[in-house]
Amino acid sequence: MSSVVETPGATCMHLGYRKRLMLFSGRANPPLAAAIGHELGVGLGSVTLKTFSNDEVYCRFTESIRGADVFIVQPMCGNPETGVNTNDALLELLVMIDAAVGASAHRVIAVTPWFGYSRQDKKSEAREPISARLVARMLESAGVDRVLAMDLHAGQLQGFFSRPLDHMTALMMLADHFAGLDDDLVVVAPDAGRVKLNKQFATRMGAGLAILDKERPAQQVAEIGHVIGDVRGKTAIIVDDIIDTAGTLRAAGEAVERAGARRVFAAATHAVLSGRAAENLAAAPFERIVVTDTIPLRPGVPDNVHVVSCAPLLAATIRRIFTDESVSEVFGGKNHLF
Repeated sequence: MSSVVETPGATCMHLGYRKRLMLFSGRANPPLAAAIGHELGVGLGSVTLKTFSNDEVYCRFTESIRGADVFIVQPMCGNPETGVNTNDALLELLVMIDAAVGASAHRVIAVTPWFGYSRQDKKSEAREPISARLVARMLESAGVDRVLAMDLHAGQLQGFFSRPLDHMTALMMLADHFAGLDDDLVVVAPDAGRVKLNKQFATRMGAGLAILDKERPAQQVAEIGHVIGDVRGKTAIIVDDIIDTAGTLRAAGEAVERAGARRVFAAATHAVLSGRAAENLAAAPFERIVVTDTIPLRPGVPDNVHVVSCAPLLAATIRRIFTDESVSEVFGGKNHLF
């Protein structure tokens, strides 16, 4: 015959627990991390990052992070000033996550506003990888608890994660930058895939909408057929998520100018600016090109490229994650744009 022995007293121990937010930067975009820290009123944590002579990446947190919510700011982009390329930035983020997990961080959150390999989100031809899915799996395998990304190239990237992914957008911030620019505005979508997002941009500004007929005969090559919609005599703003080689943007600007637009502007969240981007932007008919600081600007960009900082948005999102509040409220519930 068995009996239950009751032990007097509490069955759990209560200890005072104070949450800690710690912010660290990789080498991809330290100025953005510093700007986020300034908005939060938090200094960047101490971490040693270096590349060995055999090109292997090394990381060590030089202060205790045990029990802290560790936010690692590392867009997956190159940075000529710190000597890292896109793949270095990705691997550095992975080893930072692994080091934080091994150092008993309470949560590890990757703040990667520019999500590398995001355009490789499906198979366009046989025997191709779905690289964006691979990157998502790598982050989760390293032990990340949460990911913050901004203006993903396609909505399906969210489905590659089994951990929470918070999607932020610079769309409203960019729209507000152009507020009061002109009374006769038209927002131009560079292709059919951007129509829904650009419609929201146009609605916020009270502007019309036009669409470009674009085809890609080869990778990183774009051909603009004609403009669908009325741009004649109007101020046109071409809005996209990425400026890479700027070949598409230049062709779009020239097509809109040929269609009779009086003034032509451009806006994009991510200024990748690879290859002949500086030359293409310099030759394009844009009065102003507005981008954010998710990626540091490369040397040699034209003077008409203006940078708007996304640090306040990122800081507000980080603060809400730390305090377990709603992230979508930062964007008025309109951060799911796809």
